[in-house]
Amino acid sequence: QCPWGAPSTTSISCSLADVMSEQLAKELQLEEENAAFPEVVAAAEGPFITGENIDTSSDLMLAQMLQMEFDREYDAQLRREEKKINGDSKVSISFENYRKVHPYDSDSSEDEVDWQDTRHDPYRADKPTTTPRKGFIGKGKDITTKHDEVVCGRKNTARMENFAPEFQVGDGIGMDLKLSNQVFNALKQHAYSEERRSARLHEKKEHSTAEKAVDPKTRLLLYKMVNAGMLETITGCISTGKESVVFHAYGGNATEDKVIPPECAIKVFKTTLNEFKNRDKYIKDDYRFKDRFSKLNPRKIIRMWAEKEMHNLTRMQNAGIPCPQVVMLKKHVLVMSFIGQDQVPAPKLKDVTLSSEDMKKAYYQILNMMQQLYKECNLVHADLSEYNMLWHDGKVWLIDVSQSVEPTHPHGLEFLFRDCRNVSQFFQKGGVAEALNERELFNAVSGLNITADNEVDFQAEIEALEKMNEDHVQNHGKKLSMFSSDGDPPIYDE
Repeated sequence: QCPWGAPSTTSISCSLADVMSEQLAKELQLEEENAAFPEVVAAAEGPFITGENIDTSSDLMLAQMLQMEFDREYDAQLRREEKKINGDSKVSISFENYRKVHPYDSDSSEDEVDWQDTRHDPYRADKPTTTPRKGFIGKGKDITTKHDEVVCGRKNTARMENFAPEFQVGDGIGMDLKLSNQVFNALKQHAYSEERRSARLHEKKEHSTAEKAVDPKTRLLLYKMVNAGMLETITGCISTGKESVVFHAYGGNATEDKVIPPECAIKVFKTTLNEFKNRDKYIKDDYRFKDRFSKLNPRKIIRMWAEKEMHNLTRMQNAGIPCPQVVMLKKHVLVMSFIGQDQVPAPKLKDVTLSSEDMKKAYYQILNMMQQLYKECNLVHADLSEYNMLWHDGKVWLIDVSQSVEPTHPHGLEFLFRDCRNVSQFFQKGGVAEALNERELFNAVSGLNITADNEVDFQAEIEALEKMNEDHVQNHGKKLSMFSSDGDPPIYDE
């Protein structure tokens, strides 16, 4: 016979009544079920099929029968997989939780016994030696105390279960392990150290800034500024430092009381405290923040740094000194005008190559700004160098004034002399012949006219002036309005 031929069927004539008969349909269904599942119908015995209840006309019963057979085949497959995976390994894997055995299937896993289902402790010996209340067992030479090496070793092995779950102690199931006291104590100390370090890292991640100084709280502040329409969008990071990170942003809609520039710089002070350990001297002696300074709450110091820079920039802006314009302050986030154009920040003075004329022009600008900062703003930059001066639109701009203090600060004159040294050395190396040395520049800025032949005596006189001012504060409760000088400092111009 051709396998592709049409099967020969004999047509059986029947009436329409026979075709529509329900009894005929049931008989045909029973014949098909008996042909498809002969073994299930013959072997299945239990609460569902009995000798009296042999009728299989119910669809629910058929479904239960099929499910039971499927579960048995599935469990058999799991047992084969489990046996194949375990093999001769000392560590056994159980698929008991994945099995579909019904309560009436009693022979499901009689051959599978997991040690976890028993009371046997794999870390103990097969015949554990119990120590009585008196502390020892045996007599004479065979006496064994609780300090016995074997007993202590087994106890130490069992006590490793008390370590933190993330501390991996290895697998000693089925082996009579014995750890000495020295090894166990070292492991315990290491486990506790790792647990404390993990807790510290978790706390640091939750409470301090993450990458680029944008922790969840800072990100929320930036989102609020964008949602309020103050900022249109934040493009990215333009500068990173020890204390802060600066981002570029496009300004949003201006309000009645605030004029928002087209491009803004967002200075985010880092909330990690390591950078501020040695910088509290700039703020704890500042009378504006002295009453609010407290080492017990160092996170508030960071907000005070942002507030201090805002106040210093406002003073400089009122005096006409080229500096960023303050837009707003939110906690440790300071929004200022952007010094640059089209997301490109203005270069620092150390990175730009100027002609001799521009270099000379920049020197006299800085000299004039230092005098204005000292006389009109009553401030000392305290960190003035070519790293904190920008060159934009043919003039010098001062930035980073968060550490600036007043001249009456206990170390204000020392900071001014350091600024003068940085400025003098930079422009002398830059080829400006008119650049004054640090002592001449200090006198030109402050007008104190300190006369000294060398730098050591010069600094000694500076310290004497600071000591005199500090004694005046202790005796009269207020600072001197200004150090005594022989007149206004000379104004150097081109």
